Amino acid sequence: MQPVERAEFEGVDYGWVMQTTFVLTIVVGAPVVAVLSAFVTLESWGARAAFAVRVGAPIWFLTAVAVALYARRTDAGDGGVTRDDADAESEVGSAGDGGVAGDDDDAEGGVRIAEDDGDAAEDDERDRASEGAGS
Repeated sequence: MQPVERAEFEGVDYGWVMQTTFVLTIVVGAPVVAVLSAFVTLESWGARAAFAVRVGAPIWFLTAVAVALYARRTDAGDGGVTRDDADAESEVGSAGDGGVAGDDDDAEGGVRIAEDDGDAAEDDERDRASEGAGS
C-alpha cells in the first residue's frame, strides 16, 4: 500500500513528538493520578477534576520535554529511514530515463506522484474551452 503523504524534514519530527507525548501521558499519567488521588479526599466532581488537572499538567509537561529531548537526540519519528536510504530515494529518476532527481516514483509501477511539467496550464485552458462550448 502506498503512503498517502510523504514529508521530508530536517531535525525533530514534531508530529511524532506530539503523538508520542499524548499516548505516554495517558499511559503513564492516568495511573499516577489515580494512585495519588487515593491519598486525597475529593468531595465533589469539581474537586476531582481540579486535582486531575493540577497533577496531570506537570506529568504532561515533563513527558513532552522528555519525548522532545529523546527525539532530538536519536532522530526518532523518522519512520526508520536512515540518511543513506533517504539520499538513495532522492536520486531515483536521475539514471537517464528523463526523470528529475527527487521525483517520487513508485518502484513497482513507475507512477509519478508529483510532477510539474507545465501541463496544468494546458489542462486549465482545455477545461475553460470545453465549459464555454458546452453552454
